Amino acid sequence: MDVSVLLNWVKVCCLGLMLCLRDSLSMENMEYLRKYGYLAPSDGRSGNLISEEYLKQAVSQFQRIAGLPVTGIMNNETRKIMALPRCGVSDTVGTGNRARRKRYALHGSSWQKRDRIYYRISEYSRKISKDDVQRELQRAFDLWSEVIPLSFVRREYGRADIEIRFVTGNHGDNTPFDGSGQTLAHAYFPQYGGDAHFDEDEKWTVNIADGVNLYQVAAHEFGHSLGLAHSDVRSALMAPFYRGYDQDFKLDRDDILAVQELYGTKTKPDYTSRRYNYWTTHKPSTLKPHKPFVHIPSICRNATIDAITRTDNGITYMFQGEYYYRLDEQGIDTGYPRAIQWDWGSIEGPIDAALTWPNGWTFIFKGSHYWKFHNLQLIYGPKNISEGFDGIPGDIDTAFVWSGNGKTYFVKGNKYWRYHGNRIDYGYPRELKIWRGLPERINAAFQWKNGKTYFFSEDQYYRYNDLIFNIDTGGYPRDTAPWWLGCPDKSQIIALDRQNAMQDKYGVKYDTFSSDRHSRHNDEQWITVDEPSGFHVNNDNSVHSGAVIHSHVQTSLQALCISFFITNSMFLYYPVFTLH
Repeated sequence: MDVSVLLNWVKVCCLGLMLCLRDSLSMENMEYLRKYGYLAPSDGRSGNLISEEYLKQAVSQFQRIAGLPVTGIMNNETRKIMALPRCGVSDTVGTGNRARRKRYALHGSSWQKRDRIYYRISEYSRKISKDDVQRELQRAFDLWSEVIPLSFVRREYGRADIEIRFVTGNHGDNTPFDGSGQTLAHAYFPQYGGDAHFDEDEKWTVNIADGVNLYQVAAHEFGHSLGLAHSDVRSALMAPFYRGYDQDFKLDRDDILAVQELYGTKTKPDYTSRRYNYWTTHKPSTLKPHKPFVHIPSICRNATIDAITRTDNGITYMFQGEYYYRLDEQGIDTGYPRAIQWDWGSIEGPIDAALTWPNGWTFIFKGSHYWKFHNLQLIYGPKNISEGFDGIPGDIDTAFVWSGNGKTYFVKGNKYWRYHGNRIDYGYPRELKIWRGLPERINAAFQWKNGKTYFFSEDQYYRYNDLIFNIDTGGYPRDTAPWWLGCPDKSQIIALDRQNAMQDKYGVKYDTFSSDRHSRHNDEQWITVDEPSGFHVNNDNSVHSGAVIHSHVQTSLQALCISFFITNSMFLYYPVFTLH
């Protein structure tokens, strides 16, 4: 037989074997192996022929991680494991001399801190309550802090080491979620910031077998945040697959050995990551008190805003300078403010106006340009205002849809334009003074969920009555800060400033605002935005008093009031506790 013929026959046989192996791997299987680090990612610009040995090695590595018999063949058992919900972090394990000798795996980075790690929940799940989210995430952190000399403390404001978000799909980190099932969450190793993201499309649950248990998934992700890679011990928390609700969930010995290799063993009790009331019956020597400090966001002192809008998903956003705030029923939502350019299509603040149409499109205006969004997803932009809103000038002051007729209005200085059907209505612009009761300058305006239009000027706001074409009665204008942002009122801010100054001067040490609070209710108030005094039924049919702002900041202030008694030329400090 001719040698060339023989070589061609061998090539055909090898190619056939390789194709058989590839046929046993579906495109979904191949993509799975690429996504989780078993195959090199495709560069998207060229095709590449994968060898039989490379494919077999990739399948074998996956089977080893999954705790399956290592055959290198894509069998039904392997496919079933691939179909399980799992962590979104890569399983990259290395081969040959790089293969690990220990069962657990370390990424190679860790936190340089050896005392306390701060975290912030900047976007909450809407599937379970905020209190449940805060409690379960703290429990997940505490699971690790029980075996290492690190504690984890949640922060509402100030710098945090780890940011936690519940998001969907593309969320800005080039690692999009895939909807319900498969990838549940992912987290970054310490050298990349340690942030953790949870797929909001999942059915997150607490202490029940149904859905996806938040505590268990969070504990796994926080292992990555600490520097642990995936383990091939099937019983380990750091195994990549979600194994369902476990009532007796705990760290495996493999997990403990791994994290203690990075941080050492715990040498003393941890008092920092759990709830403690510093004025109850704890002995003074047991807990280290901290000087109380009531943080007041800067926007509470200057509530002049640039824009406000309510997007298609029902969330209200307020913009000021380089930052924006998400508002909830109590005021500023947890984790805010955030830089506008982080989440709004890289737009650098300040902006001029924000407008949401009834069809769900949101438009951001700045200078002579505008951007189009659906909720926080950028559709296009920037574009010249003249392209999309012919005849509307640049550098507008505000834009809104008026509840009186459903048409769009643009305001600049002392003039306004009415816009409808992709054109300016005849006879416009007109003088702003036509709108009776409004001030000369409008900073922002929008239509809220009650169907009424609100105008913001300086640090106050007005509610407009469409029937009488004038501002509403009932105490308008009102201060924006306490009514929309949940801030203390001006007199409270003055009192709190005096309190903080007094504490700095005299060293009073009663910790009212422990940094590990599991609820925001202790330092924010319930707000009623649009009703006059007296008892009334709000839009959600809840009954409460509009005559009094139920401020928990005020309650905490009363709890810290210091009575000064001068005796023998010495100050004696008595904390006065007021309970509600």
